Formats: sequence, C-alpha cells, structure tokens
Amino acid sequence: MLFLIVIVLFRFSDITKSYGGNQILRGVSFQINPGEKVGLVGRNGAGKTTLFRLLTETESPDTGVVVKMNGLRLGLLDQHVDFDAGDTVHTAALSAFKHIHDIEAEMRRLEKQMETDHSDSILERYADLQTQFEHADGFAYASTAEAVLLGVGFSREQWNMDTAILSGGQRNRLGMARLLLSNADVLLLDEPTNHLDVNAVEWLEGYLQEIDKAYVIISHDRYFLDRTAERIVEIENGKAVSYKGNYSKFIVERELRREQQLREYENQQALISKTQEFIRRNLEGQKTKQAKSRRNMLERMERVDAVRSEKHGGNFNLKKIERTGNNVLTTEDLAIGYGENVLARGINILLHRGGVLGVIGANGTGKTTLLRTLLGQIREVSGSITWGTKVNIGYYSQSLDDLYDGNDVIAEFRRVAPMVDNGEVRSFLARFLFFGEDIEKKVRDLSGGEKGRLALAKLIYSQKNVLILDEPTNHLDIPAREALEAALDEYPGTIIAVSHDRFFLDRIVTQILSLEADGTVLDFDGNYTEFHAWRDSRSSNSDDKDVRSRSIIVDAAPTGVRTKLSKNQRQQIERRIAEIEERLPALEEEVLRLSAEMAEPEVASDYPRLQNLTDALSKAEENVNAHYREWEELNDEID
Repeated sequence: MLFLIVIVLFRFSDITKSYGGNQILRGVSFQINPGEKVGLVGRNGAGKTTLFRLLTETESPDTGVVVKMNGLRLGLLDQHVDFDAGDTVHTAALSAFKHIHDIEAEMRRLEKQMETDHSDSILERYADLQTQFEHADGFAYASTAEAVLLGVGFSREQWNMDTAILSGGQRNRLGMARLLLSNADVLLLDEPTNHLDVNAVEWLEGYLQEIDKAYVIISHDRYFLDRTAERIVEIENGKAVSYKGNYSKFIVERELRREQQLREYENQQALISKTQEFIRRNLEGQKTKQAKSRRNMLERMERVDAVRSEKHGGNFNLKKIERTGNNVLTTEDLAIGYGENVLARGINILLHRGGVLGVIGANGTGKTTLLRTLLGQIREVSGSITWGTKVNIGYYSQSLDDLYDGNDVIAEFRRVAPMVDNGEVRSFLARFLFFGEDIEKKVRDLSGGEKGRLALAKLIYSQKNVLILDEPTNHLDIPAREALEAALDEYPGTIIAVSHDRFFLDRIVTQILSLEADGTVLDFDGNYTEFHAWRDSRSSNSDDKDVRSRSIIVDAAPTGVRTKLSKNQRQQIERRIAEIEERLPALEEEVLRLSAEMAEPEVASDYPRLQNLTDALSKAEENVNAHYREWEELNDEID
C-alpha cells in the first residue's frame, strides 16, 4: 500500500486569543506547507500580527495549539531591528550567512590539520563539508548579498556605513535584506513594503516570485499581493478562511462565497423561525413529542454566521457639484522647486473635466511640491499654471491639519454639512467605516487611519469640484481603501492624486504624470499598469514611440534636475536635520515605554487602559515615522 506523506511547516488549530476581555481570534485554523506563497489579510485589529507573535512564541494562545515542523527555522522582520556593534551595512547583510561562515571556518581548520593528518576520517569530514558548502551556495553568497542590498535601495557607496548611524527606514531595509538572505524555512513579512520606494518594491516582488521557500505576507498593498501571493488567508470575525489565487482572484471568490453564505444564513433563519413557531404552538398540545424533538434539533444546530457583503457599489448620495469648464488645468513648461533648487522642469499638463491624474515618482522628485505649487502655496520657478473657469478646489494633505482635535467625529463632519439631518450624516460616515459609537469619538483619540477616513469623507462630501489628494491611502487598511475608491468612482468632479498605491492608481486614474529620478517627466494616458508596461517597452527599445504618450526631457543643465543649494539653504536644512536627530531618541523611548507598559500583566485585564495605550502607541509610532521620513527627505536634498 502506498502512503502519501504531506509535510506541514506549521498549523494553527482552533486558536483563540483575547486581550482584556476583547476576543481577537476565535477558532482560527489553517496550515502552511513548504513552498507556499501566502497573503494574510484582514481589517486593522483583526489579529494578523497576533498570529505571527503566536507562531514565534512571543505570545501564547488562550486555547488551541500551534504545531510546527521539528527544527522549523522562522524568519521574522522585527519592528526594532538590531545589529552588532561595529557592523557596516555590508557585514550586517553577510551575517545572514553564519551557517556558511561556520562551514568555511571548519574547512580552514581541517585544511591546516590535513598538512600532517591524512586519516580517512579527516578526509571524509572535509569532503562532507565541501558538499555542504556547495549546497549552501557558498561560492556565490557574497554576490547574492550584494545584489539584495542593491535591490532594497543601498548603493555601493553606502555599504561601508556604520549601522549605528542608519535612519529608521534604512535599518528596516537592511533588516529586510538580512531576512531575505537568511536560512529560514519560512519568511514572515509584516508590511514589507514600508520604507521601500517603488523601485525597491518592484525588485522585492521579482525576488519573492523567484525564491522557492515559503512565506506569509501581511500587507495593505494589494498590487504587491497580486504579484507575490498564490493563496490568500483572510482573518474575519476571528476566524480564518483560505482562498486559492492572488488578491484579485480572492476578491471575486470571496464575494461569491459570501453570497452563498448569505443565502444559507437566510434559509437557516427561515427554518429556525418556522420551527420555533411550531414549537410554540405544539409544546403543550397533541404534538408535544414532536415539538420537543424539534427544540432539541434547534439546540444542536450549528448556526451559520451572518455576513454582510463587502461590495462598495451602493450610492453615496453625493450632492451635485458646480460644473467647471472643459479644461480644468493647463500647465506650460512648468518648473517647480524652492528658489534655486529646481526639482523638475518642463511639466506640461492638460486635464479635462472629469479626468483623474495620478502623480507618481520616487521620494524627493517633487510630487508634493507640485501639488503645493498648483495650489499656490509655493511659487512656480518658471512656466505657467492656468486653472479653468468655476474651479473650486478641495485639498487632502498628509498632515491632516484641517481636523479640530476637540470635535467628535459627527461634529467635525458637520463642518461641511451643517444643515444635513443626522440619518444622512450617519449613513455617509458608515460608508467610510464609522459605525455606532465610532462617531462619538473625539478627533484627538482617532488613529491615523481613522483621521484619514474622516478627512476624506469631509472632502468628498464638501461639493468641491476639483480634489487634490496627497497620498490619500496612507494609514488606511484594505476595506478603507476600497471604500475610498468606491466614493471616488461616484465623485463627478476632477481629481489629481499623488499616490504610491498602484492598485488605487489602476482603479481610479485616467492619466499618469511620472516624475522620473533620471531627469525626465513622462505623461501617459492610461492607468498605472498600462503606463508601467509602456515604460518597460520604451526602455528596452529607445526608438519606440507611442502616440498615447509624450516624454518631456528635463533641461540638461550641468546640475541635472536639482540645482546646487545655496549656502544659506544648506545651513537651514542641516539645522533641521540636527533638530530631528536630537528629538528622535526621546520619541523612540516613548514608543518603547508604551510597549513595555502594554506588556505588563495587569494591563491585559484592564481593557480601557489597554485601548488607551494602544492608541497612544499608534500615535507615537506615527510621530517617529514622520520624523524619519522628513530626515530622509532632507538628507536626499543635500546629498
């Protein structure tokens, strides 16, 4: 008889987990097999990161078991990445190959011993080590490490940098490189695209597609999940449901499954209602025995969970907006920047009414500067900007500085809807995932994602006929991004959006403006995927011409896209960098303090205190990340 042995890397079996009386996981069961490429999705707070903690044994389940293959090597990128004192970027990456270093060291020792000892045992051991060295790719590990360092964004000039002086973003990128190079059987990747620019994200997608080891990815980047996941596990209502395929296939399959579950739920509810009515009428009558039998049947019945569709195709009931002229925005030979520091030249935009322009580019290429110039907050360096007739602009800033901390959610929304009845306000806020008591929260107590949703809800309802959005999907989980996309689908006006969210760009934009790092500005009619395919074909064939696109070459001055900073500008930037570096230790210490306080045993049973600490930690981490982003951008300017 032939037996098929199925190897399992790890399995969650009926896992439950609660924090302070709030049950996060309630019967999670799924397993990961060798070579599987899995995306783990769910709302913020659904328990995705908790599953990683349970797997790495930094936490324990309340009930259920986590079964792991004997000797399983897990690779997890910690939020706080540490390196050995004196490590450089290069040596820290090579430290992932400790197993190869150990083989090499023993081989060198045996080579010395074999000068005088030619015994069979020594020769056999050396031959065995040689085989291990070759199987571990020992002859190519250094070049592999260097390729990965380049992939995650470390230039060769940065390889000798001491790890002690790296920014938070750089430390995370180096930790990612070390993890990818590790000898782990399975990689646990929690938001791996954070701190990576578009080029590094695309490199990581290609790298993950090629490796044969298993990995599990937690990510809000749906485009990334489409290109790296072959199976999606969704955590919803404390349970896990597995779907075969990438993220786009998961969306379709999930909706079909939910429609089926909804029919089963409705049929079961009808059966329960009919059975209960039979029991009520006959429990004391001639059919008492049958009534009791049916009552027992109801008690044993496994109930189908209620489910609501995640489709966002319903009507947002947006108010009519004033119609603009046909040409909403025209720029001619526009140059943007600060004084003598020119970030981009030759920007020519023609945006018609109802169009959606997506602005993309690497950090430091001038995306936000372009928006601020279009808004008149910064003067253009040269060229012209012409807005069309009857244009009324609404602006979404990453800083969210238009929210009043003292207002609750509904009062803040009423700043753009003072005369609207409560039912309509609540209904509209629900489309942006504010339910029940959520609308009574103070703005100051909202998470970054909640503040973003509130600001976007206000803006879309405000009857502005042109929306300018700066990274609108930052801090939003996937359901919130889907809600935003649904609202923008219904919005009848014109949109300009800076975004790194490629799925979002594919969903809403009609044309792309790309500020390229190599000194070109590309304008393309179509969405991100179409633009990306065109740019790839264009780079592989420099003679290729596409009538849908036009390339505007930036003025080829000796200084390139960015002109030389004046002495005064450089001094101002260096002072700000010094201020940030002075503040960061205290900000990071606050994050560590809050994390330590949350880990105290008495906190777990004090849910209000745990909730307050969770919110405070989220704000503290956002503050640290904002300072690191500014530090990196300022350093880019003076490089």
